[in-house]
Amino acid sequence: MQFTNTQKRASAWCLIAAVVVLALWLLGPVLTPFVVAAVLAYALTPLVNRIDRIGNGRMPRVIAVIIVEVLFLIALLGLLLLIVPILVKELPMMREQIPVLADRLNTGLSPWLAQFGINVALDVPSIKAFALKYLNANYEDAFGSLLSSLKLGGSVALTLVGNAMLIPVALFYLLMDWDRFVSRLLELVPLGMRAGVDSFTDEADSVLGQYLRGQLLVMLIMAAFYAIGLALFGLDLALPIGVFTGLAMFIPYVGFGIGLILAVLAGLLQFAGLKVLVMVSVVYGIGQVVESLFLTPRLVGERIGLHPLVVIFALLAFGQLFGFVGVLIALPASAVLLVAIRRIKVSYMTSKLYQG
Repeated sequence: MQFTNTQKRASAWCLIAAVVVLALWLLGPVLTPFVVAAVLAYALTPLVNRIDRIGNGRMPRVIAVIIVEVLFLIALLGLLLLIVPILVKELPMMREQIPVLADRLNTGLSPWLAQFGINVALDVPSIKAFALKYLNANYEDAFGSLLSSLKLGGSVALTLVGNAMLIPVALFYLLMDWDRFVSRLLELVPLGMRAGVDSFTDEADSVLGQYLRGQLLVMLIMAAFYAIGLALFGLDLALPIGVFTGLAMFIPYVGFGIGLILAVLAGLLQFAGLKVLVMVSVVYGIGQVVESLFLTPRLVGERIGLHPLVVIFALLAFGQLFGFVGVLIALPASAVLLVAIRRIKVSYMTSKLYQG
């Protein structure tokens, strides 16, 4: 059986794609920090190039790379440090208020549930002992438990620490030579396909740039919304919790979930009443609806040409296939796939198969 040249080329490309997918699957854990560094390098390279152009050759590129990477690490550290004032204020309050809350919950919840034939009685002394054990001033027991868990999951902890150290190093070298890496990859493209690949990468780059700008705008709007909404209810920690919730939304669902938990804890310790439920339901309920059904589909989805339903489906589908990492890359990966699908559609519409 003789194969045509087209069939041979198609078979060769399918084989190459299969080998690449297999390699990525086998080397997934090793490639994770490099993939994260590559994504960050893609997003930060324009800023490095702009600073490099301002220097106009009088400043080495390494200075621009160091400036950008340091600013990025400071911004990331600042986001994490938003939790510090929350913990500093909440932990002492939790040590004092949890026993009181347990008493109120026991006296208020038990009679209400008894009306439905459900008899529940909280062991208030045990709850008080637990609070005093794990929220005391020296935290010795909690620290011992942390060490024990690190010993049990030493390999996981070592992997996390290793990745945390490797990502900045890989990011530095990628920022230094990003354009060179990209040009080397493009050199591997067959000459007959070079024009089509260049056109595809330019369009994908434009779409991804619009995605990043849209996502940043959503984060800033939601940070202001949550901070103002919690402040209107009188929450003392409205600013750090609201800003953290909004900025942490670059991790879909996770940032929102952590912010929600922090708001509930802060509300319980400050109000200790029905006002907490009303505050969380109103602020976070409206915020999630506005962000999921309006802001993200409009400011992110429309910018990259994705229908709101496609945005929601992409988040669910990539999360199901690739877990937490899939949720992170869902929208940018969908944007690149959209460019590919547009080109496939054009080829199909002009093919003999479609036109008969």
